[in-house]
Amino acid sequence: MKVIAVYSTKGGVGKTTAAVNLAWEAARDLRVLLWDLDPQGAATFVMQVKPKLKGGVGALVAGDKKAASAIRSTSVDGIDVLPADASYRDLDLVFDQAKKSEQRVSKILEQVADDYDVVILDCPPGSSLVAENAVYSADAVVVPLVPSPLSMRALAQVEEFVAASASKAPVVAFLSMVDRRKTLHREAVTTLPSQDGAVVDVVVPATVHVERMGTERAPIAVYAPTSEAAKAYTALWARVQGIVKAKPRKRKR
Repeated sequence: MKVIAVYSTKGGVGKTTAAVNLAWEAARDLRVLLWDLDPQGAATFVMQVKPKLKGGVGALVAGDKKAASAIRSTSVDGIDVLPADASYRDLDLVFDQAKKSEQRVSKILEQVADDYDVVILDCPPGSSLVAENAVYSADAVVVPLVPSPLSMRALAQVEEFVAASASKAPVVAFLSMVDRRKTLHREAVTTLPSQDGAVVDVVVPATVHVERMGTERAPIAVYAPTSEAAKAYTALWARVQGIVKAKPRKRKR
């Protein structure tokens, strides 16, 4: 089972969009678990899963509740969701009180290692124990970058965070919410991949198709399969899959 953490120190850069659409792409061939670690529960909402975890996330971390009983199926064949609810606001504190606090996500995922080929972690922004747990368990850390003067700083912060952790997961960054009408964005598309080897040549545009995820409550490829954004996430998954060596099985649809 391969684990992919979608993470950034900055908020509002398209982490949930990336997590949901990577899950969709992976589910073309693999069994996928999407774990929503963000208390805002955006991935839970988009995937139309009820944001309720009996006993709260504390019961899951403590081992009082099995991961399998908390996981919910979705209308998308091949994708299950471990939903976030209000209890995730206290997840840092819950981890802090646990033994080997940076390994709790990894320990929980061990319970379902035989059930899934790929796990996508939708992480909250910032440096925290939740992020430390996600990075510790990850085989790759995917970082959305919005073209701005702070883009490379955010990437550097993630790279420093990963380097300081016990994880040796490679960082895979891509440009998100790109508006090619803006000079700064066009320049970023050209220059950022050459400034840092972690930045791949995948560009997700700022488009209405991305914005519609909140109303359609589905991955982009469900309602706009030929759009530039859908094709970008197909390309991104191909890059990530090649890095983590996730092996496809019998096609599910």
